[in-house]
Amino acid sequence: MPRDLHPRLLRGFVATAETLHFGRAAERLYVAQQALSRDVRTLEGLLGDTLFVRTTRSVELTPAGQRLLPRARRLLALHDEILAEAGTGAAARPLLLDLNSDVTGPDLTADRVLQRARAAWPEGELLARFHGGLAAAAAELLAHRLDASFGRFAGLSAPVRGQLAQLPVRLERISVMMADTHPLARRPVLRPAELAGHPVDICAGNPATTEWADLGARLLREHGLAAAEPYVPPVGLDETARYLARHGDPMLTTVGGPKIPGSVNVPLVEPVPLCLVSLVHRPGERHPGLRALAAAASELGTAESWLSRPAGSWLPAADAELVAAAQNTAPASGG
Repeated sequence: MPRDLHPRLLRGFVATAETLHFGRAAERLYVAQQALSRDVRTLEGLLGDTLFVRTTRSVELTPAGQRLLPRARRLLALHDEILAEAGTGAAARPLLLDLNSDVTGPDLTADRVLQRARAAWPEGELLARFHGGLAAAAAELLAHRLDASFGRFAGLSAPVRGQLAQLPVRLERISVMMADTHPLARRPVLRPAELAGHPVDICAGNPATTEWADLGARLLREHGLAAAEPYVPPVGLDETARYLARHGDPMLTTVGGPKIPGSVNVPLVEPVPLCLVSLVHRPGERHPGLRALAAAASELGTAESWLSRPAGSWLPAADAELVAAAQNTAPASGG
């Protein structure tokens, strides 16, 4: 009798191989740990090989498991591609998109791309969530629980970047947000040097946004500035307002964000720091909703020069290389 290899077995194997922990892999897949362990044993039986070395303290891939992992990823990607190209299955389901923010606003990049894509693809459904943080969204993308997200791709770890694809969308200008009672709150703009003596909150206490904290750390280090203590991050407008009033530190953010009650958003200049926002997804994804998002991003970017660097700007070299690759030009010098 032929042996059938169900994609569920491969997804369980890949999640366990990426986390090297049956409990965390089960949480990622929203299944019971016992069910995941059973699926792994079933897969090992089908293949006639041991895929993991398990002890009471660790889980490691065997050589057979290491050989299987890249092929399992390719097979799952092909499986999803076949469904997406068919008239049913993945093509008929909604596309789940994380906007990499816990708030929404008409001037935010992701919101604008989403609204334009919805208008261009009215027969489909684009479902938005607002959890915030590309680092967290990347794990969801790799677990096939999310289809796309926005954020700073260069700030992800190299192994994660190697499993995902990205489309540069916009160079956003960086600013600082602070309570309107802060000593610097009345400035129309701020130079980085003027933040000396004022520790800057880069959201280092948020494990979901490590890519943003990495950008902030690079910016502060280059300009000799100090980072604020890492606090538990706020969620939502009202909580952010309380957070700013309580802690008092200027928070690194971007120009054009939503208005937080009792706060100001002051652009940074000389240099103008930038953050590259990309549309991030799994390689080979063919969902029509993703095509609608990519087309919307391209149209807005062309009309409003979203990827043009202003004079005297600062951008990390890795981010500048992504922009240059998309534009097929030599990378501009980065900070």
